[in-house]
Amino acid sequence: MSETYLAGIDVGTTGTKMAIYDLKGNPIATAYREYPCIYPKPAWVDQDADLVVKSMMDACKEGITSSGIDPNAIASLALSAQRCCSHFLDSSGKLVRPMISWMDNRPIEEVEDIANIISEAEFYDRTGVPLNTTWMLPKILWLKKNEPENWKKTVKIVQMHDYALKAFGADDYYLDVSDATFYGLWSPFELTWDEELLSMFDIDPALLPIPKPSGEEVGVISKAVAELSGFAPGTPLCIGAGDQNSAAVGAGVVDEGYLSVTLGTSGNATTFLRKAFKDPARKAMVTNHPIYGTWELEGYIASAAGVWRWFRDEIALSEKAEAERTGKDPFELLNDLADKAPAGAKGLVFHPYLASVTAPRWNPHARGTLTGLSFNHDRSCVARAIMEGITLQNYDLIHSMVEAGIQIRKARIMGGPTKSKLWNQMQADIYNLPVETLKVTEAGVLGAAIMGGVGVGLFGSIPEGCDSMVQVDNEYIPDKKNAALYQDLYGVFCRLYEGLVDKQVFTELSRIQNQ
Repeated sequence: MSETYLAGIDVGTTGTKMAIYDLKGNPIATAYREYPCIYPKPAWVDQDADLVVKSMMDACKEGITSSGIDPNAIASLALSAQRCCSHFLDSSGKLVRPMISWMDNRPIEEVEDIANIISEAEFYDRTGVPLNTTWMLPKILWLKKNEPENWKKTVKIVQMHDYALKAFGADDYYLDVSDATFYGLWSPFELTWDEELLSMFDIDPALLPIPKPSGEEVGVISKAVAELSGFAPGTPLCIGAGDQNSAAVGAGVVDEGYLSVTLGTSGNATTFLRKAFKDPARKAMVTNHPIYGTWELEGYIASAAGVWRWFRDEIALSEKAEAERTGKDPFELLNDLADKAPAGAKGLVFHPYLASVTAPRWNPHARGTLTGLSFNHDRSCVARAIMEGITLQNYDLIHSMVEAGIQIRKARIMGGPTKSKLWNQMQADIYNLPVETLKVTEAGVLGAAIMGGVGVGLFGSIPEGCDSMVQVDNEYIPDKKNAALYQDLYGVFCRLYEGLVDKQVFTELSRIQNQ
């Protein structure tokens, strides 16, 4: 058994990571490739999906080569992928236009059109998600209206997971059930396409991929793909899950009371549910957990640690230059800068809405703000306020879950920020929960590998795979004084947002920016 390995890929928004693990969850090798998003207009976000696939292949080849293991010892490959990415394909499987990203906010008019046909309350009660520009239905309607020639060519509409899995050799376009919610046409409660919604918006179900539970084998690596990726021909391909659903598996969130929190380019908080649930406030997203027949209540954030990256690239130029000069990690320098400021950043409040605000407020017009500046503040305060604002936004959606009646005992935190002990403790303090870090911080990749292990029979179930492969690293307990301070700051964070909405400041700024 020690000579058997599992491979996973996490196809992120700005980069893809590949990893190989033994059956205890120990990483044998990893590789990473970065790629850009495309911003053709304000609020528009496209991506070159074929470049993403090539980056995946290149990362796999590097990872397998650097591992030094026989590719034949890799028992399976499964994917974790950014969700809600719209790929419109022609009869030859080619994209008719660049992929439309989940971050894209162009279909504002289409959301209004949907709301004129079905109420927002009914839309949530059917789909488990609030009506918003994020989902694929508004983008499908946008393409119909604005690019009719491309719509005429479209014979399939798939997500990143489905497109990439087919590129690796799947025998059809397969949609993992946990991803299906993001079409805005799926009932996570009945685990099937909503035929009335399909009819309501004149969408042929033949356009959609085939839903399958996570952990099913759906093909093998061909000889041609083996040459590009480094895998052995015949390596089984298995259904994985959307990135946050996969991360929940990679964090071992397979029982009630546990919460997975991810701070990546985007952010997410997810808790496991054995029974179907609808948020009475209709704010939190209900999706299917990769364990078939169970659910997740989750909130997703459009811009999380991606804002920290923006701060590095656009504002913290001196730290970036020092990192280039000394070879240090610029994020370590920014962490040290933020650590010089006290908790609360001397009363600075930052809204990290650089890509609008999603759960639990769902406002495509929202924009970033930094409020409370005085001559008493310095660059360290600004850095800490940005770090705290990103975390307060995550707490905003966690708080909405608790208000909906969900009990949470402990959080497991993931993503690049877990390299920072400062940020880990900050999360414990702001969430006012014990938080655990994981030995494998890229839980989406690990979750995919676990599901691949289930697909080839190495594990009898996803929980069994988690028991074998998920390892906790450290625990952080909330500091009572800081937790109380952050509760005060959170109140200001909320009232500030509400005031800007009431006075239509966000709406007017959005209008001016889009002119």
